[in-house]
Amino acid sequence: MTPTIGFIYAHPDDETFLSACLIKQLVHEGEQPVLLLATKGDAGKKNGYVAHLSNEELAALRVQEMEQAAEILGLTVIEHLGHPDGKLNQVDETLFIEQVAEFINKYQLKVIFSFPEDGGNFHPDHMAISKMATLAVLSGKCPSVQKLYYCISNTLLQQGHEPSISVDTMPQWEIKAKALRAHASQILAIERYFGDLSLCPENRRYESFVLGWERGVLWPQKRELSVLDDLI
Repeated sequence: MTPTIGFIYAHPDDETFLSACLIKQLVHEGEQPVLLLATKGDAGKKNGYVAHLSNEELAALRVQEMEQAAEILGLTVIEHLGHPDGKLNQVDETLFIEQVAEFINKYQLKVIFSFPEDGGNFHPDHMAISKMATLAVLSGKCPSVQKLYYCISNTLLQQGHEPSISVDTMPQWEIKAKALRAHASQILAIERYFGDLSLCPENRRYESFVLGWERGVLWPQKRELSVLDDLI
């Protein structure tokens, strides 16, 4: 199986927050999605049992947690660029775009997922990796890419964009919750967003994505049954 679909995010746990059930569904369908993370999460808020860790120690722990979550989701390829957490907007743009393009070209990816321009929550790192993923795709440096999706955000909705594809997490909630728990160092942030993980919260039920670019066309208005629809 050759990888077709790539997820490009900022931190370990972004993949589970935003797309755990989509990833698991793709794996179940026989796909081999791959993941690129711009940081190792070394500046993630340190609470509880990890409060004493240095940034380097936290980074090592979060890489281990990412591996555990990946095993749950069926991800077999995770690459870390290792840029400083919280400082992605300070990374040399030319270098950054080249690194993202190199990842895409390494696996000849046809479909890319990332944050929207506003980062979903205006987190500077989320916004930075969205920009780099977008520029890499639109630059022409990644000729294999046919589709670029963005995770839904309030800004996109306010701009009139509607999800091109949505995944109901309720049937797979136990898997998503297990992957979230694997990111144990971030459990306080996770529980602030999802609650205690015992039940699928209705306001976090769907993983939704907007097709922002398809073979040269920006914001094609379409609903899809699969992210593989209309690939050449």
